[in-house]
Amino acid sequence: MEFLGLGTTQVRRSYGAFWPKCAILLLLCTAQGALSDSGYLIGLGSYDITGPAADANMMGYANTEQTAAGVHFRLRARSFIVAEPQGNRVVFVNLDACMGSQLVTLKVIERLKARYGDLYTEKNVAISGIHTHAGPGGFLQYIVYLVTSLGFVRQSFDALVDGIEKSIIQAHENLAPGSVFVNKGEILDAGVNRSPSAYLNNPAAERSKYNYDVDKEMTLLKFVDNQWGPVGSFNWFATHGTSMSRTNSLISGDNKGAAARFMEDWFEENGGRSAYSDDIDADEIPRRVSNIVSDHHDNHHELLELAASFQSSPGKPATRSLSVARRVRGVLRQADKPRFVSAFCQSNCGDVSPNVLGAFCIDTGLPCDFNHSTCGGKNELCYGRGPGYPDEFESTRIIGERQLRKAVDLFNKASEQLKGKVAYRHTYIDFSQLEVTLPKQGGGSEVVKTCPAAMGFGFAAGTTDGPGAFDFKQGDDKGNPFWKLVRNVLKTPSQEQVDCQKPKPILLDTGEMKQPYDWAPSILPIQIFRIGQLVILSVPGEFTTMAGRRLRDAVKTVLTSGGRGANIHVVIAGLTNTYSQYVTTFEEYEVQRYEGASTLYGPHTLSAYIQEFKKLAKALISDQPVTPGPQPPDLLDKQISLLTPVVMDATPVGASFGDCSSDVPQNSTFKRGHDMVTVTFWSACPRNDLMTEGTFALVEILHGKDTWVPAYDDDDFCLRFKWSRPSKLSTRSHATIEWRIPQSATPGVYRIRHFGASKSLIGSIRHFTGSSSAFVVA
Repeated sequence: MEFLGLGTTQVRRSYGAFWPKCAILLLLCTAQGALSDSGYLIGLGSYDITGPAADANMMGYANTEQTAAGVHFRLRARSFIVAEPQGNRVVFVNLDACMGSQLVTLKVIERLKARYGDLYTEKNVAISGIHTHAGPGGFLQYIVYLVTSLGFVRQSFDALVDGIEKSIIQAHENLAPGSVFVNKGEILDAGVNRSPSAYLNNPAAERSKYNYDVDKEMTLLKFVDNQWGPVGSFNWFATHGTSMSRTNSLISGDNKGAAARFMEDWFEENGGRSAYSDDIDADEIPRRVSNIVSDHHDNHHELLELAASFQSSPGKPATRSLSVARRVRGVLRQADKPRFVSAFCQSNCGDVSPNVLGAFCIDTGLPCDFNHSTCGGKNELCYGRGPGYPDEFESTRIIGERQLRKAVDLFNKASEQLKGKVAYRHTYIDFSQLEVTLPKQGGGSEVVKTCPAAMGFGFAAGTTDGPGAFDFKQGDDKGNPFWKLVRNVLKTPSQEQVDCQKPKPILLDTGEMKQPYDWAPSILPIQIFRIGQLVILSVPGEFTTMAGRRLRDAVKTVLTSGGRGANIHVVIAGLTNTYSQYVTTFEEYEVQRYEGASTLYGPHTLSAYIQEFKKLAKALISDQPVTPGPQPPDLLDKQISLLTPVVMDATPVGASFGDCSSDVPQNSTFKRGHDMVTVTFWSACPRNDLMTEGTFALVEILHGKDTWVPAYDDDDFCLRFKWSRPSKLSTRSHATIEWRIPQSATPGVYRIRHFGASKSLIGSIRHFTGSSSAFVVA
């Protein structure tokens, strides 16, 4: 039979080609339908930014004696991208770092432009810090933030720039159709106001609108990939990263970094299928060792015999890739599925402390003075206490878990889907001389100005999270004649500056100090992201609770004006894109506690932010462009570094790098949830290789008779890597690895392993590894 002149064979061939085309068309239509339902492309990424785990001063407390000497757990850059299929996109990066850095942001944007053109720019990329005070410093570009770190620390800077770029690349490559959900809820026990006397200076009528003197609300985004299901969550909640104290020397993401690690592990273990129980035991932080090690011995004697056959191995050469390959999460991650990424972002945390038990005098145990946070007139004796007092690691875990519990609850119950446009606005503002129009009582308006940056006497007093020194105290609006003489050696403030900053007595006139280069920023970025009904305000500093409330309310009023939808969620992303210290309300500024003394640009700083953010919000809803503003300086070429490099490493005669200098006792048995295992190795300076995406420390469990499987590494809360040397000039050093065995550990035979890299006198780097004798965990 012939049809339209085609033979039977030809007809079959035509239909044979037709059906695959139909199938492809159907698939495309289905994909388009799925995309239309969600409206967005979503992608998440994560990368190691731990930085130098030795010698580098930690950023946050400005304590010259607080230098890194090991790892509590690793730091990461976590990113999300939300894009319209054929339109706008935004990138938000959350750093386990003290803050965003102007110089870091500039260099990341340079790299992104080189790779992607104008797809990612300073306008649609936000880089925010969680405000941990336990990460390496030296990555900002202004002198006042580099004094205690002995100047610029290139390793810290490079680790951040590299990690941020790689996390964004991951997120970009993971872009796929998906949905974003939002949910909100309160955490009542993860933050208290550390400057209540300043908060009480706000108008009583304003304070009466709120139930608490800190913000208790967490706002969470849940990212759901159309193919893979949930792939991540980001949330914003205000509490300081100061659960770890000013004397801690281990790199740590503090309570927010801990919460992120816990939630990522929870999801990988549970797949998001079950809630994180309110009564879960403290030792039941999710781990997946039992998932990869299915067989274990019930006979204790048999385990001891097996362990006795594995004595400590002498240190031996290794490759860097071995450290990366043995990472626990590297082993466990499904290669063809996007990694679940969870970030606990910072908000208006300026006056919010995680040390929720209150501030007490360490000499008497009595509460500190309410107005000045002193003890017998001395600020050095007044310290806040975390819920795990006196154990700062326990306080970090508890505050982290409190945020985790709420995040998991919000994640599991999130049902409100973000829908609508993706949009953004960004501009640079010179805050050193900005005119601000304020309404006057009785009608009319007046024009005031911000000031060049300056820090008050109360700044040097520190806070109850980390007190200062000498005779400074919070709430000082007069100053001290002696310290004014010392100040004048550096820079005597002009009368105009003194008048502008009143009632702040100026201790450091940083905005007018320019030698050898700028001491403080003057040009700052402000930025708004909109994803459907969610609005993110990126601010380059630490807003106090009431300052943040005023900014959020002002922007929301603009966005909902003219009958626009009232269902808008406004969050503040603190410490974003650069750092300019604190922002208080006008009334809090008058009290001149630490936060007010650290509000750089004078009493009208908050009003300036509100004025400029309202302009951005109006431009956003009217779809109008904004002027880019003055470009901030790039001071990379002017940076000075006084941190001495590693010259060489050495071991005693007869010892090798990686040898055990203190092993576990023979025939040892340790109890889960109770005991700690400690092993010390001959080691080398961790600055020789940061082990990025690798590990310095590893706990391995024996599988079968001779296969060692990674169980815990230096990204686990229960494992601590401590590095030490006899003196600063010594070429010898030790690595002490402490494993606090969690209750959830699988019973069996274990050993502890160390990875490192040594430097020879001629500068060559050699990687090594060594392991302890085996032991039993019961």
